[in-house]
Amino acid sequence: MPNHLIHHDAGRSRFETTVDGMQCVADYRLLGQTMVMTHTYVPPQLEGRGIAAELVSAAMDHARQNDYKVDPRCSYVAAYMRRHPETQSLHA
Repeated sequence: MPNHLIHHDAGRSRFETTVDGMQCVADYRLLGQTMVMTHTYVPPQLEGRGIAAELVSAAMDHARQNDYKVDPRCSYVAAYMRRHPETQSLHA
């Protein structure tokens, strides 16, 4: 899987990267010690390249480093957590 430079924009509560000039994001809301993952977006022409997985992986790493739990309100994040058993300890 290619690695894109993922930026955490804490002020906007999102993880983001730009690929081929297009922005890809994973948005969250922080409620206490819980990261509520609300939305991921990758432009259709970039789908299937693992970009959403990289964004969510960065979010999971951030949660782990900060002792946050993750509430996967976004269907993609929920599916990611089901496919990656190592994230189950983060599940809110």
